[in-house]
Amino acid sequence: MLESRLIVEGGRKIEGEIRVQGAKNSSLPLLAASFLSGGTSVIHNCPALSDAYAACRILSSLGCKCKREQHSVIVDSSDADGFAVSDGLMREMRSSIVFLGAILGRTKRCRLSFPGGCELGPRPIDLHLEALKKLGVRIIEDHGVLDCTCGQRPARCDITLSLPSVGATENIMLYSALGSGETVIYNAAREPEITDLGGYINKCGGDIRGLGSSTVVINGVPELHGCEYTVMPDRIVAATYMGAAAATGGELVLSGVCPQDMYSCMSIFSEMGCGVYPYTDKIFINAKKSLSAVRTIRTMPYPGFPTDCQPIVMAVLCRANGSSMIVENIFENRFMAADELRRMGADIKTEGRVAVIEGVNKLLGAKLRAADLRAGAALIVAALGAEGTSVISNVRYIDRGYENIEDELSAVGARIKRI
Repeated sequence: MLESRLIVEGGRKIEGEIRVQGAKNSSLPLLAASFLSGGTSVIHNCPALSDAYAACRILSSLGCKCKREQHSVIVDSSDADGFAVSDGLMREMRSSIVFLGAILGRTKRCRLSFPGGCELGPRPIDLHLEALKKLGVRIIEDHGVLDCTCGQRPARCDITLSLPSVGATENIMLYSALGSGETVIYNAAREPEITDLGGYINKCGGDIRGLGSSTVVINGVPELHGCEYTVMPDRIVAATYMGAAAATGGELVLSGVCPQDMYSCMSIFSEMGCGVYPYTDKIFINAKKSLSAVRTIRTMPYPGFPTDCQPIVMAVLCRANGSSMIVENIFENRFMAADELRRMGADIKTEGRVAVIEGVNKLLGAKLRAADLRAGAALIVAALGAEGTSVISNVRYIDRGYENIEDELSAVGARIKRI
């Protein structure tokens, strides 16, 4: 089968308005949570991504009825009784591990293999498994397969995470939502996507408090029900389109966003010299001035600067005046865009978890290959601001997180097409 590629002609300003899609990193846990409800949920603003389709295939394999109607996914888990997810389905995306807590919470047993997805270095699930063991789950690991069964859950369980892992926080919330007892997570992840997951569970009849803080309290309830829920906007996609405007010297209105979730990203674009103006549900960015280098950027858990935005910002900084430094504190292999950007003429030096970007006068179009989801998005951003034509392969990675990215960008002045 021939692989899709994106052809990008650079040098055209991005100008206009884009309505930002629903969040990938929220929709996938929400789809897993729909298995818990035992009823019918209508999840609005669910992006049409390859990862979302993979999540629906997992739900179908567990006995759920799933269908998409435009931007909504309807999940009926009334008769679902499956507890095993095949190795093939698990390998389709990293986020598939979030089904562990949901399946255990509903069926009291779960059998699945380790997940797949982008190769960003070790993403150990030890925190997930240690927490579930504290909650009474018996886990047998055998050749990459996890066989889990529920034991007696303690009336109260305090879990202190050694780092604020998003996935571990999600799995603890999902497992503890249904049943009895109180679970308290200390050093919980504070990401907006965690708050969105808790909001969905609470609307289904759950009892989760402290969302958005580092201490989350889950009181188990006897049963949940389905509901209608709207997925939050994707802050990483919004930052990507901000990067496209900045790289091309354009201006853009991003609508349907939550600016309060994006302060760390907005501050970096402001420091580059962009005009960034947040409104209630919109962000306006103007990049008419020459871009400037920025102080050291350090990726951190929320509310710090997100690791998912790092490759996009790196691509923009390639043409900023001066020298910028990025310190990657989350994933050790998060500089995979650097080699491809150097093909375009970028001056980037990397050593370990540190990258130094010296701005250059211009980038040139080149044949490029996306190494992961956000690296692929970064290459599109760089190609839009480069001279000449770029051909980007491995587009399947980009499709994991961006809904019709070529159509969205074409509508605001880009010359980009898929072949």
